[in-house]
Amino acid sequence: MSFVPIVFIISAPSGSGKSTLVGRLMTEVNGLTFSVSYTTRAPRGKEQNGESYFFTTRVEFEKLIAKDDLLEFASVFGNYYGTRRSALDEAAQKECDLVLDIDVQGAGQLKRKVPSAVSIFILPPSRVTLERRLRSRSEDPDSVIDRRLNDAAREIGNYESYDYVLINDNLEESSKTLVGIVRAERARRSRVEEKIQPILETFRDATFREAVTKE
Repeated sequence: MSFVPIVFIISAPSGSGKSTLVGRLMTEVNGLTFSVSYTTRAPRGKEQNGESYFFTTRVEFEKLIAKDDLLEFASVFGNYYGTRRSALDEAAQKECDLVLDIDVQGAGQLKRKVPSAVSIFILPPSRVTLERRLRSRSEDPDSVIDRRLNDAAREIGNYESYDYVLINDNLEESSKTLVGIVRAERARRSRVEEKIQPILETFRDATFREAVTKE
């Protein structure tokens, strides 16, 4: 049977520490591959094509939509963001589980297409903490920060649709929890059934040999 990746969806409001936690997860857990999203927005700062995002045109992105070539996509502030279906195929070929960093719109679409996907929402400990984190980055004007806080309120309202909610009030503890979720999901009986059966057969064989010996 061919390898079937576990899909891990990770969502969070901007400033919740998601990128740091995902970075640590990718370093600490073997057998994971990160899905690089496609976007129609322009690169920022030192962003490189194929690393931060795959940057493409609106026309090309809409061709992907028309061909149903996307696992999920969303329009955010006039720009498209999405994940190509090929990300899942590539993960299967590598025999790696797939990690996606996507917003609540995309998460809902992906869960409908891949019901077995594991969804994790990273929650800031409070609005005050989130605002402080956004301002400490010194990247955005007040108008953008206000917009991000409003978006955060909307996104947080969707937390009940996620399998896990991780409150990121301590980076070290949150990192351990995220790693623990991934390892626990890999150990689910339904995911390792194929590996269990050959082990059980070895015990059945031993029982049969013992019974024959006694006879």
